[in-house]
Amino acid sequence: MVKVSVIMPVFNAEEYLKESIDCILNQSLSDWELICVDDGSSDSSLDMLNDFKTKDERIKVYHQENRGGGAARNVALTHATGEYVYFMDADDSIKENALEKLYQLCEEKNLDFTIFKAINYDEDTDRYYETPDYSMEKIAEFAKDKIFAFEDLGDLIFNITVTPWSKFYNREFVEKSGAQFAEGLIFHDNVFFWEVLFNAKRIFFLDEFLYTRRRHSASSTGAGDKRYANIIIIVNRNIELFFKYGQFEKFKHILYNKKVFWIYMRYENIQDKYRQFFFDEMKRDFSKMLAHERYEEFISLLNHKNRSIFEACVENATTDDFDRQLSKSLKSNKIKKAFNKAKGLFKK
Repeated sequence: MVKVSVIMPVFNAEEYLKESIDCILNQSLSDWELICVDDGSSDSSLDMLNDFKTKDERIKVYHQENRGGGAARNVALTHATGEYVYFMDADDSIKENALEKLYQLCEEKNLDFTIFKAINYDEDTDRYYETPDYSMEKIAEFAKDKIFAFEDLGDLIFNITVTPWSKFYNREFVEKSGAQFAEGLIFHDNVFFWEVLFNAKRIFFLDEFLYTRRRHSASSTGAGDKRYANIIIIVNRNIELFFKYGQFEKFKHILYNKKVFWIYMRYENIQDKYRQFFFDEMKRDFSKMLAHERYEEFISLLNHKNRSIFEACVENATTDDFDRQLSKSLKSNKIKKAFNKAKGLFKK
C-alpha cells in the first residue's frame, strides 16, 4: 500500500499532460502511485502516458473507450491502493509539496477528507485570478482551525465547491460511503461530492492555495455544447441524494431555487446553435413540476427571478418567446422595486 493514489482521467490532453504529470513526479512526497485512465483519446495522450509509464513504475496506465471523466475516475478507484486518494485533472497542476502536506494533515487529525483552495489560470490572457467558488472564503471564515461535519455547516454546504481536485480523501472512507461519479455526463463530480459530504464526520478546511485550475475552451464544462443539458439530470440526482440522507426538508428552499438557477445558468452560456435544444430539455423538466404533488410548495418558495424563469419556460415554446417574456418580467420587477424604494424615501 502506498500513501497516496493520484487519479487522473485523460482525454485529448497532449498539450498539457507533461506539465501535469511532472508536478506529480516532482512532489516532495515520493510514496505515491499515479493512476491514469485514458478515456478514448484521439491524440497522442495514450502514447505519452505509456512513455511515462516505462520511465516510472509508480505510474499505471489504463485505457477505455470514451465514456467520460466520471467513468474514468470510477475505473481508477477500483485500482487504487493508497491510504488516501487525490483526483487531479490532466490539464491542471498542483504545488510540489501538496501531497506531503495533505497526507500529514489527514494523518495528524484522522480526517475523512480535507478541502483546500484553488487558483484559476486563464491561458488566453496568461493571468492568474481568484474566484469565490474556489477560494471558499465563507468556509474558511467558519472553519478556522476546527474539524467539522456537514451538519455543522448549515446553508454553508452550498459554498463548498463540488470539484474533486480541491479535496484530499481517505480512500477507505470513500469506499465505505459508496460514492461514485456519474458516468456518461459532464458535471459528474456533483453526485460524488454530495455523497461523500453526507457521510463524512471529520472534515478540515486548509486555507491555502494548492491547486491551479487551467481555463481554456477545450474544457468539457466550458464548451457550451449539447452536453450542457446534462445539468438537468445532475441537478435532479443531487436532489435525490438530499432525500436519501434526510436533508431535503431542511434545505428545500435553497434546492428549489438552485434547481432553476443552475439549469438557467447553463442555458445562458450554451452555444446559440444548441439553445433551442437546451430550452426544450429545460421545458420538459420544468413542466413535470406542474403535476407534481409538491408543486404549490415549489412555486411558493421560488424567488422572483427563478419564478419568472420557471413560468416563462413552461408558458413558451421557443427561445425567443421565452427570452422576451423573461426580460419583460424581470424589467417590471426592477421598476417595481425602484418605485417601492422611492415611495419609502418619500414617506420618510
